[in-house]
Amino acid sequence: MIARLKGVLDSTGPDWAVLDVGGVGYLVFASRRTLSALPRIGEPAALLIETHVREDHIHLYGFASARERDMFRLLTAVSGVGAKVALAILSALDVDALETAIAAGDKAAVARAQGVGPKLAQRIVSELKDKVVGVAFAPRGVSLPEATAGAVDGSVTEDAVSALVHLGYGRAEAFTAVMRAAGTLAPESPLADLIRAGLKELGK
Repeated sequence: MIARLKGVLDSTGPDWAVLDVGGVGYLVFASRRTLSALPRIGEPAALLIETHVREDHIHLYGFASARERDMFRLLTAVSGVGAKVALAILSALDVDALETAIAAGDKAAVARAQGVGPKLAQRIVSELKDKVVGVAFAPRGVSLPEATAGAVDGSVTEDAVSALVHLGYGRAEAFTAVMRAAGTLAPESPLADLIRAGLKELGK
């Protein structure tokens, strides 16, 4: 199985690139974000590779980072999400934004990707919510478990997120702000304090 390719960028297309490795051209499918991170044609390039072997083909999928590759693996484990749809999602949202959308239950953000309807977006959010590591939600330098341990009551945080959404903020950004704020407050803090702290986070 091919896990990494390093060579010279030969050519690119809307969703693919060809890497020349020792005179052999490897066709690699990739997200628009990975393709935009590649150097100019003729320059050295390297990609992490996920190899899919099927009865009728072998396809290579390339990634600029291990995080994007790992998210691709999670996405393709969801029923109804093939490699093409997974790349479309990773083209529409970077990994941080996708993690935030999944953890926040923001199916509308996931559905912005080409080929993803509301039902599939809901399935992705539901199936991956517990698997996503939400480092973007924690205070800087603190992991999510540390930030929320003993400080987050599910119903209170959900009410705070809803309040911020009603004020006009997007669900994902409201969720991120509330998660960060919850890590700075005492477990018994009232809803009003959590909303105020969430607004402070949004104002940073």
